[in-house]
Amino acid sequence: MAKPKTFYVCNECGAESPQWFGKCPACGTYNSLEEQITIQSSVDVPSRGGVSSWQSTQTNGKSQAKPAKARASLTFDQITDRQIARWESGYGELDRVLGGGVVPGSMVLIGGDPGIGKSTLLLQVSNQLAQKYRILYVTGEESGQQVKLRASRLGVSKSVNLVNEQKGTVIVDTTLPIDPDSIGADLYVLPETDLEEILREIDSLKPNVAVIDSIQTVFFPALTSAPGSVAQVRECTAALMKVAKHEDVTMLIVGHVTKEGAIAGPKVLEHLVDTVLYFEGDRFASHRLLRTVKNRFGATHEIGIFEMVAEGLREVANPSELFLGNRDDPAPGTAIVVACEGTRPIVVELQALVSPTSYPSPRRAGTGVDYNRLVQILAVLEKRVGIPMSKLDSYVASAGGLNVEEPAVDLGIAIAIVASFRDRIVDPGTVLIGEVGLGGQVRSVSQMELRLKEAAKLGFKRAIVPKGTKFPDLNIEILPVSKVIDAIIAAIPHQELTTDDLEPDEYE
Repeated sequence: MAKPKTFYVCNECGAESPQWFGKCPACGTYNSLEEQITIQSSVDVPSRGGVSSWQSTQTNGKSQAKPAKARASLTFDQITDRQIARWESGYGELDRVLGGGVVPGSMVLIGGDPGIGKSTLLLQVSNQLAQKYRILYVTGEESGQQVKLRASRLGVSKSVNLVNEQKGTVIVDTTLPIDPDSIGADLYVLPETDLEEILREIDSLKPNVAVIDSIQTVFFPALTSAPGSVAQVRECTAALMKVAKHEDVTMLIVGHVTKEGAIAGPKVLEHLVDTVLYFEGDRFASHRLLRTVKNRFGATHEIGIFEMVAEGLREVANPSELFLGNRDDPAPGTAIVVACEGTRPIVVELQALVSPTSYPSPRRAGTGVDYNRLVQILAVLEKRVGIPMSKLDSYVASAGGLNVEEPAVDLGIAIAIVASFRDRIVDPGTVLIGEVGLGGQVRSVSQMELRLKEAAKLGFKRAIVPKGTKFPDLNIEILPVSKVIDAIIAAIPHQELTTDDLEPDEYE
């Protein structure tokens, strides 16, 4: 008879443990282990040597010699080439992070903090896709009336088709304003959390795209665990993935995130899907970033930038203007850098403030920059340049709150700190690109041509870059430097910096 086996699974990270602990051994979360029961088979699986169904006939204990022959595997020459025809989502920023558009039959997982705009984005995208394709919007967190109210606020012009949960009929609501250009839109809304009902509706309606909002609310009745648990999320996602691949239905799935910012549920959830997108943004700012973490059909670490307005999410055509300060009225302690997110260059203004400390240990704070790199640059400035950073509080921030953590912004951070220390203004027509080494060197970075083209397009006249790098022929003056001190002198060309200038005066 089958013997039950008990083990415990963490709700946060999906780690398995043979016994219960108050704290997960893998991720350290308290009270996250849940009991799971599996049935062990009472029939022993024979070893490979005991299986005779696939083995060749043996003679005297030795298999007959046969030429090697593939049974089901194929070579690359036998696999037919097929071009992937992508669909335009109606939003260029989303198409960018997806690698060029929506791939039919793919599964896309979108995660983000509550209220960041995941449902808003997917409803707007569903409305755009519904002009050409049949869309099924499955909502497990809201009723059909709530979805209708949001659609009205977002200006969804086509009437929403609400699927009746009890009778399975379709009620066409024509109270929303109808745009003549949107006639033929095919958008259906299904308020449901039962996986079996959702699969039946997909089989009956045969949509091109299905939106699941959210996967943590969907449950499989055959499992005894609660919706949102590790087992439910894993099994529901696997069932939807099977439908997506067999029926060629594109799945857009919303996933909740934990307090650390990771997608809730087991890590296998991210391994199952084709694309993982994170929707990020500061609740005090209007812009939102859609970042690619995993993409089987394109590059990773691409970003799309949106702005939250009263009518919903709006694309930002030129993100550099969003993160670039007022160049007509420059202030001391600012520097312009060119950061790359994937293959997208973005011009960002960095601001630094240096002031005498009133504590035994100086304070260091960074907003939008990597704290460890900031501390490293401060140490380089004190040791290699001679600025007494150990007696000064240092604060560095990026305009707009964009996270710029790549090494290419090191030189901009260093120049902004020096400019704030000497109360000088960096030439507003200059951009700084380079990594700062521990010896005070300025090291080369990748994608230099993309960065310089973006700077030239925005009207910058000079670029201070590492020495020894090949530069394209652009309408911008190139100033190669090898040391941080050389970059300081080049960035503030109208003042002569000597050794006495770098010594503190009123701070002593």
